[in-house]
Amino acid sequence: MRRFAYDFERALVELEEKLDDLKKSPSVQNPEIAEEIAYLESQIEKLREKTYANLTPWQKVRIARHPDRPRTLDYVEHIFHDYLDLHGDRLYSDDPAIVGGFAFLDSQKVMIIGHQKGKNPKENVLRNFGMAHPEGYRKALRLMKLAEKFHLPLISFIDTPGAYPGIGAEERGQAGAIALNLFEMSALRTPIIVINIGEGGSGGALAIGVGDRIFMLENAYYSVITPEGCASILYNNASKAEEAAEALKLTAESLFELGLIDGIIPEPLGGAHRDPHFVSLKLKETLSSTIKELVNIPLEHLVEERYQRLRKIGFYREE
Repeated sequence: MRRFAYDFERALVELEEKLDDLKKSPSVQNPEIAEEIAYLESQIEKLREKTYANLTPWQKVRIARHPDRPRTLDYVEHIFHDYLDLHGDRLYSDDPAIVGGFAFLDSQKVMIIGHQKGKNPKENVLRNFGMAHPEGYRKALRLMKLAEKFHLPLISFIDTPGAYPGIGAEERGQAGAIALNLFEMSALRTPIIVINIGEGGSGGALAIGVGDRIFMLENAYYSVITPEGCASILYNNASKAEEAAEALKLTAESLFELGLIDGIIPEPLGGAHRDPHFVSLKLKETLSSTIKELVNIPLEHLVEERYQRLRKIGFYREE
């Protein structure tokens, strides 16, 4: 089975597949084959560095959307234990695009919420490609309130191109559901840690994205609109998405420089899907240290600091 590859990484993936085939060869012990394997490995290492060392914003967007990229439940499996999945908003239905529940991070009990995409066409249809309906955001709010009630740190995983814009979602109050979550999260009396693990699209991301500490994976993006949507509006041409991605300043590096996030979690060259175990370890380290920091801050101070953080977003600068 051939691996998925974008145009800018196709040559690398073809070499990696050739290397895999050679390693599976019955004559792998043959000196000539062994020599060719060693040569390919050195070439692949050089090409991997050349391909991924200086990615453009648009290339990072594409890596953030890679179909093999780990999803929220992958990280839940690798980082936490005794996860108890909770369902439904108690008003309309259960939205598979939002998942969440109780879990333990080592000995610390936490509440988890997050967007959930699929990894194949069938799963993506079930999860609506990670685009939540109002009932998904109301489910998330229900879990936030449970976290507050039981004094549990809240961990939120963002990975969505945006909230679902369909007629049914609008009829059931999509904008109101997002606005209510923003309002409630801004004053929630428990520590909140937000991790952008892939796509961070507009209000769909913001609806579970207000926190005391916000981190992004190295190849994730966070933006008021997708590059394609921006290009369609500003340039009347969705094919100018690469140009729009550059203008939007949506990468983790840009957002860190602007003071909108607190840190960047490293990924292996090529993206999180190339070594999910490595990324999970880095995520766990970040979560563990941040929880220890936040639980020692008095709640009154924590909520006030969160409020002041929101007030400071954005600034005016004369050129």
